[in-house]
Amino acid sequence: MTVQTSLFRNALAGVVFAAAGLAAAPLAAQTLRAVPHAQLEVLDPIWTTAYITRTHGFLVYDTLFGFDRENEAQPQMVDSWDVSEDGLEWSFTLRDGLKWHDGAPVTAEDCVASLRRWGARDGVGQALFKQIADIQAESEDTFRISLSKPYPRMKETLAQMSSGVPFMMPKRIAETDPDVPITDPTGSGPFIFDLEEWVPGERSVYVRNEDYVPRSEPTSLAAGAKIPFLERIEWVSFPSQDDAVQALIDNEVQYLESPTTEHAEQLEDEEGITVVLADAVGSIGMGVFNHQIPPFDDAAVRMAAMTAMDQKAYMSAAIGTTDYWQLCPSIYPCGTEYASPVGDKAFTTGDVDKARELLEQTDYDGTPIIVMDPVDSPVISAFTEVSLTALEDAGFTIDHQEMTWSELVQRRANRTGEDGETWNMFHTWWLAPDLVDPLRIAFSGDPESGWIGWPDDAEVEALRADYIASDNDAERARLAGEIQDRIAGQAHFVVLGQFFEPIAFRDSVVGLQRPIQMYYNLTFFEE
Repeated sequence: MTVQTSLFRNALAGVVFAAAGLAAAPLAAQTLRAVPHAQLEVLDPIWTTAYITRTHGFLVYDTLFGFDRENEAQPQMVDSWDVSEDGLEWSFTLRDGLKWHDGAPVTAEDCVASLRRWGARDGVGQALFKQIADIQAESEDTFRISLSKPYPRMKETLAQMSSGVPFMMPKRIAETDPDVPITDPTGSGPFIFDLEEWVPGERSVYVRNEDYVPRSEPTSLAAGAKIPFLERIEWVSFPSQDDAVQALIDNEVQYLESPTTEHAEQLEDEEGITVVLADAVGSIGMGVFNHQIPPFDDAAVRMAAMTAMDQKAYMSAAIGTTDYWQLCPSIYPCGTEYASPVGDKAFTTGDVDKARELLEQTDYDGTPIIVMDPVDSPVISAFTEVSLTALEDAGFTIDHQEMTWSELVQRRANRTGEDGETWNMFHTWWLAPDLVDPLRIAFSGDPESGWIGWPDDAEVEALRADYIASDNDAERARLAGEIQDRIAGQAHFVVLGQFFEPIAFRDSVVGLQRPIQMYYNLTFFEE
C-alpha cells in the first residue's frame, strides 16, 4: 500500500487532515464516474426537493451547520455563535477563508439573503421564519437573528440535511424570486459545477475546488472536514439499468447509487464489487395527488383512490424480496418517534371493490386522470404500474404518460396547466429523515407555500402551528397523532411502504457515507 493510500484511509477513518497540514496539499488526480439514482435537470436545491439536486447541492454549496453521524448539529460555515439569556437573539460569525467559486469572499449579507430565500420555500424554514422578527447582517462576517419567541432548535434547523437543505449562495443569486429556479450554480463548497460540460438529464461534471478550506474536525456526514479527494466527478446515464450494471462490472463506472434489488443480488456475486444498504431506517414510497384540479381536488375521490392502493403490491412490484421492505401504516416512518398506525388499515391493505363503491358515490365523471410515469426510475415506475392497475380496476379512467424523472420534476411544478401541461398523480419516495415530524414540508396544508400537490387544509396548518409552539413532549406527540389522523382522513397522499435501497460500488472506492451519499468524501485506494 502506498503512503498516499494510507493517508487517505486514515483520513476517512477520522484522522484530521488539517491537523497534519494536509488539507491544502495537492491530492491525487482521480476521476470517479458514477450513475446516480436520477440525472440532474434542475440546479436549484431551494426550488426543488428532488434528491439529485440536493446531492448536487452538497457538492457545490456549504451550510451554516451540519449534522454529524450522532445526529448532532455542528458548526460548518459558522465559526462561533451567541444566544441571549431569553433565547430571542442569536448572533452568528462566519469562519475565515470562505470564498465563492468566483473568488469573492462569503459575507454575512450572502447568508441572510440565502436564509430568506430558503425560508420562503422549505417547511421547516417557514416554521422558523414565523418566529423571526428580524434578520440582519451586522458586519462582513456576522449576522443576527431576532425572534419573537424562543426557538431552541435553531442549530438543528440550520443543519437540516436532506430535503430542503439551507445551502448558502451569493447574495446576487439568493435574491432570485423563490418561485423561480436559479441557473447560476456558484457556491462555496468543495466542488465546482462545470456548466459547459453539463448535458441536462444525461451528464453532470464536478471539478475540485482548489481554494476550498475544510474544517479541521474529522469528516462526519454533513459536518467536519469536507475534503475534495477527487479531482473530478462525472455523473453519467445509461439507456437501461442492465447497461449501468454491466458498466459497473466492467469498471467503466465505479459507483451505482440505486440498483434494483434484483441487480443488487446479481452484483453481490461479482468479484470486486460491494453492495450495501443506503440506510437502516430506509425510505418511504408515496403516491401524490394534485389537489388543485379535478378530480383529486375532492377528498372523497382521493379517498377512493387511496382505498384501492395496497402497500404489499407496491413493495412486491418495486422492491421484490421482503429483505428490502416492510409495511408501514403511518405517515411517519416506522421506527421513528411519532410512528403509529392509522386506523382502518389505511395505507396498508387495498380493497378495490370498496374503492369502486366509494368512487361511485362521488361526482367523478370519468375524465382521464393524468398519471406521470418516470420510466428511467425503476422503483418509481414500478409504483406507477401498480397504481395504473388498481385505479383502473376501481373505476378511474387513466391517461398514462411516460417521461423521464427529470421531465417529471419539471412538470410537477405546474399546478393547473395554465402555463403548460399539468398532471393529476405521480409517485415518489422520501428518505425517512424527511418525514420524521409534522414540520416537514410533505405534511404542509398551505396551498401557497406547501409541497407539490398543494393540499389546502387550514386544520392541518393550525395543528402544525400548535406543534411548533409546544415545548412539551407529550403534547407534541399528541399533536403529531392528530395531524396524522387529519392527513390520512383527507387522503392528502398515500404511503406506499417503507423500503431499503441498495448501493453498489467498486471495492476500490472508499469513503461512503449514508444515508446521504456525500461525494466529497469519496476516493480510491490501490492495494
